[in-house]
Amino acid sequence: MKLINDIKNNKAILVLLTITALFSSCSDYLDVDKDTDDPTIAPLNYLLTNIETTVATVGDFNNNSGGLISTYTHQMTSREEEDQYGLQVGNINMTNDWDAIYLALNDIETLIKQGTASGDLVYVGIAQMQKAYIMSYAVDLWGDVPYSEASKLTSGVLAPKFDNQKEIYASVFALIETAKANLASNAGTKKPTTDDIFYGGNTGKWIRFANTFKLKLYNQTRLTSDFDQNGFNALIAENNFFTSNADDFQFARFNSISPTNERNKLFIESYESTQFGSYQSPWFYEILRGVNPNIHTGNPDPRIRYYFYNQLKPNQFPPDQGNTTTGNPNADYWDKSTGFFSIRFGSTGPDRDKSAENSYTYPGIFTSGGRYDDGQGGSVATLATKSGTGIAPHRILTYDEFLYIQAELIQVGKLPGSASTKLREAITKSFEKVDQVVLNNKSTQTVPVLTGSTAVTNFINKIITEFTSASTDKQLEIIMTQKWVGTFGDPMDQYTDYRRTGYPILANPLSTTKEYQLNNGDAFPLNDSQTIQNNPFQLSIYWPQNELNTNANAPAQKVPSTYKIFWDN
Repeated sequence: MKLINDIKNNKAILVLLTITALFSSCSDYLDVDKDTDDPTIAPLNYLLTNIETTVATVGDFNNNSGGLISTYTHQMTSREEEDQYGLQVGNINMTNDWDAIYLALNDIETLIKQGTASGDLVYVGIAQMQKAYIMSYAVDLWGDVPYSEASKLTSGVLAPKFDNQKEIYASVFALIETAKANLASNAGTKKPTTDDIFYGGNTGKWIRFANTFKLKLYNQTRLTSDFDQNGFNALIAENNFFTSNADDFQFARFNSISPTNERNKLFIESYESTQFGSYQSPWFYEILRGVNPNIHTGNPDPRIRYYFYNQLKPNQFPPDQGNTTTGNPNADYWDKSTGFFSIRFGSTGPDRDKSAENSYTYPGIFTSGGRYDDGQGGSVATLATKSGTGIAPHRILTYDEFLYIQAELIQVGKLPGSASTKLREAITKSFEKVDQVVLNNKSTQTVPVLTGSTAVTNFINKIITEFTSASTDKQLEIIMTQKWVGTFGDPMDQYTDYRRTGYPILANPLSTTKEYQLNNGDAFPLNDSQTIQNNPFQLSIYWPQNELNTNANAPAQKVPSTYKIFWDN
């Protein structure tokens, strides 16, 4: 019996051990809270690509602020509230920029935390540079914004305070140096490659961007009382900035519908939209044509065919709404000699809101990846695939812009050297940038190369002649105007430049003098006596009202026409 009982007991123990082992081995299976196909901790490479894709939308066109700011800088015009400087608190495109910044910031903080813990400091440095970029951008638009508590929801901060804008900038300057150190360390077993959409993991380019971006911020703050002269001197002594267009900080766009790299946003907004919304500014156009009496008079810009595509041939009567009996084209603005057709800023004329889809001038190949203007005209709707590829980058900070910054710093005495020599170099590189974009566009058109052409050489020589004979203030105006022209399609820095320098000179529809110089040569009203609502220029942008409504620590809504950014003197 004892043997039988021992056998029974051993069997019982064996069964218990088997059950225990079974449950132990199946513990992962029975833990239904863990999804091995959907990890809760995102890999660094996934985080980085997602961050950069989000960062690239900030300030872009088609549902973000690009078109709005382009209207404020008079590179484009609009029928919407941004016309007449009327942006409101609930503007969805501005809110989209705000949301994109804080969505990116949340992922950036996650990447910094994870990368620091794992020792993968190259990832950390890239994330820190993008944090520096988007937070300075937020200050440049809104002033005081959430920063130090903006990504502390998990720590119980439900209502982040709005930090002082000057303190945010100071933090950004320090963050750039930290990012540079992490990038230079090359530390970590994981290194970014194709997941870094901006520079492909090239730490040398990231460091050059860091320095060039920091110089841009120093230039913006050069008139403030607490300008960091020692930090500026150290940066200049380091002398490691952009060296060519290959260093440009830009987000590539392709002729695809991929969610990561789709077509240029302005191309989508104009060429692929069912409702035309991107009107080309007559003020900007007239400066390019060389007919503005204040600047570059009689010196037409060879980039004009790369910047605008005219659906109308020269002297072609507008087909949409023109009255062939009376000869009235019913145009708010039309230059019959070139076919340029648009609406004026602030217009209240009878032809402003008429539909003229087959007549309006479109953004060109450089600005949007659209069509080069070969002078043959043609409706975008009927040209189909010949209307362009949409391959044009979202330019954020480019080599030619860096050279314009240097020219400004030389002209105001912050750097040694010849401002005219640097300006010549900057304009030359602006033309090279157009050629670079066109080369990568894969257009089926035959598009002439600008660099080295007689027209370009003559244009630049005339600009330099105008510059050398100008007063000190006029020289600054010429530098800022050429920077404004060269960066067409990337308006944010130009909005900042105008607020801090007063240049370029923008159209003033309230002026008692005629703002638009072209005489179309036809007997129809040009609406020069139109009046607009007297909305003052907005020195900053309304904070999104939904943020103020839900954040208990938010300030009262600002008055944008009086609320200045701290560098605006």
